[in-house]
Amino acid sequence: MIELVDTHAHLDFAQFDGELNSVLQRASDAGVTCVVTVGFDLDSSRNAATLARDNANVRACVGVHPHEAAMAGERVLEDLRGLVEDGEVVAIGEIGLDYYRDRSPREVQRRVFREQLDLAAEVGRPVVVHDRDAHNDVMAILRDWANAASSGKGRLHHPLGVVHCYSGDQAMADELFQLGFYVSVAGPVTYSNAIGLQDVVRGLPLDRLLVETDCPFLAPHPYRGKRNEPAHVRLVAMKIAEVKSRPLEEVARVTTDNARAVFRIE
Repeated sequence: MIELVDTHAHLDFAQFDGELNSVLQRASDAGVTCVVTVGFDLDSSRNAATLARDNANVRACVGVHPHEAAMAGERVLEDLRGLVEDGEVVAIGEIGLDYYRDRSPREVQRRVFREQLDLAAEVGRPVVVHDRDAHNDVMAILRDWANAASSGKGRLHHPLGVVHCYSGDQAMADELFQLGFYVSVAGPVTYSNAIGLQDVVRGLPLDRLLVETDCPFLAPHPYRGKRNEPAHVRLVAMKIAEVKSRPLEEVARVTTDNARAVFRIE
């Protein structure tokens, strides 16, 4: 049986209320041996940490999404630091920039992104990066941070993290790999109109790829438009195998090894 890791889920969202046990059982039945549930703000980060404590196959990321950046004061960063002391918190995330919705001022997004990157360096955790329509600024900030990390600042070591639900091009991915990052692929790769994304995935090295659902969002074909869940990460892996003309078993094995390396999962 293949093993997979869903490296980006939001298990605390209301769409899973009352169903989490059955959702996790279906994931296990599909070969998903670990689900990384990701914080969006302080409350969801606390929920993620609790879910990880209560479920052996769940790990947590804690962080403030760029949509919520305007609410991320100094106290929030201190509270996130406290959550990291929980052994099941494997990364700081999701953090980054979103210039598509612009729900927080861009200068605030950039400041909070940098502050959380500094927190990750301080506590020795990788990062989970959100990037939507903000490639240039995301790369500039990650470039500076990764170079500082490489010079020995903080407690970081490679891999430095993952850019989730990747939407950049080959050149951007190549630089991310050089800096010490991986990229993650989600349900949109399965869509019939995602030719550009499929072309990018075809050219990416398998040993730098992760798979994710971003559930309850972005359900893969044939569930597009419905609630997504961790079991569907298998469909993402299947599409990557098809696009790259590789056996599913190889895609599952390598992406699972990659996930374990990024998140330090034993």
